[in-house]
Amino acid sequence: MRRTSIALFGILAIGLGSLSAGPSAAAGTATALAVKDPCLAKASKWDRQQCENFTRSAPGDEYFGKMKLSYLGINNTFHDETIRAGDYTTDSNIINKVGFADDALQAWASKYPGDPELARSYFLAITMYKKIYTQTYQEKAFNYMHVIVARFGTSYFGKLEKADLARGFTEHYFANAQICPTPLPSGVTVDTTPSATATPQPAPGAAKIDMITPPCVAPLPIDTSSPVATPTP
Repeated sequence: MRRTSIALFGILAIGLGSLSAGPSAAAGTATALAVKDPCLAKASKWDRQQCENFTRSAPGDEYFGKMKLSYLGINNTFHDETIRAGDYTTDSNIINKVGFADDALQAWASKYPGDPELARSYFLAITMYKKIYTQTYQEKAFNYMHVIVARFGTSYFGKLEKADLARGFTEHYFANAQICPTPLPSGVTVDTTPSATATPQPAPGAAKIDMITPPCVAPLPIDTSSPVATPTP
């Protein structure tokens, strides 16, 4: 009984102390929170959101990656190479340039993960990677679509990618070229009737695969000529 009375007395004392402190104590608490997070002192929700975006954004004159690209340099690289690629590409020069931009993008996202401008850069990267018909970059485009949806789902670009994923994504890339078969002798034919095989269906949430078969490669001719002996001087 005595311990209960002491505890109640302590609670009442703390309450009276808080009331006696008055508005000054509340103002001191608000000031401390404002020092810790200056965006809390903003009057409206929109102002607080703008403040948070500013504090989480990378400076415009900061450079990232091996090639020291700014965020504008990253965006310009993805944009320009997308135009240069045409409908699709496997050009190693384009892939190398895009690789440097991707390296800078990863460094930027690692240092400023909350930067809202990342959503635009990921979107430009996805647009570029969809045109590179190799398995590596097709998978990277699919992964970046999920990155935007998970981290920037409420942004304009996040909503675009969410709708794109809902429609279904198909990866396009070339299979390895095969050696052309040896021509059969005249009059010899082979039964080429294909066997019925079921078309594999992608797992739920996975991308569809469109593997393009390139033309076969002719084997190199075999040199059957006899070597000629060279006389010793």
